[in-house]
Amino acid sequence: MRAFAMLALLPLLSSAQAPPAATLTKGVLLERDTPAAEGEFSIRADDNQVYRYRYDSRTYAVRDSRLTTVPALTPGEDVEVISDAVAGSLVRYARDVHVVSSAPPPARPRIALPTRLVTGLDPLDRFFPALPDGDLTFSGVVYRVTGERVVLHTRHGDQPILLRGDTRYVADGESVNSAALKPNMRVFIRGGKDIWDQVEAYQVFWGGILQPR
Repeated sequence: MRAFAMLALLPLLSSAQAPPAATLTKGVLLERDTPAAEGEFSIRADDNQVYRYRYDSRTYAVRDSRLTTVPALTPGEDVEVISDAVAGSLVRYARDVHVVSSAPPPARPRIALPTRLVTGLDPLDRFFPALPDGDLTFSGVVYRVTGERVVLHTRHGDQPILLRGDTRYVADGESVNSAALKPNMRVFIRGGKDIWDQVEAYQVFWGGILQPR
């Protein structure tokens, strides 16, 4: 009788110990870490929910029936992600990433920035001149910076901001290159949103003008 009872419980025990089934999610690639061999990326699904995943060198990525890598994917591409739950983490592990539509997204419109600083009633306007659609301003501490984006710690939480090829960097009133932007720096950023509704930076400023007088 005891052996029969144990046999009856085996299917229940196997079911309780089985790992969660893989999940397939379709959406648009928003951002991905690059050029790291492992990191995170996010997609916006059809229901407008944003999902974030971890990837590494074992993640299987395919575009046009050819193997590729997650860092080589382009934001704006339609993808399908097969993922597994990770114990103790809210971020799922991306097992497979398939590019459904590899048509290149339209180029972001380039905005002509002034080559000389201008004066205005607001002292910040000397470094943040009025720009088309540049109606967003952020301030905070740089948490992470890559070649394509900066993540700010702000009072309202972490804010990822894309860095454009023509983004201007100003330190203590002097133009500098992008390599001068480092983690743990307190900065102001003037920017706007691109056609994918992502925030991008037109100007990044730090230095003496940020200190109270």
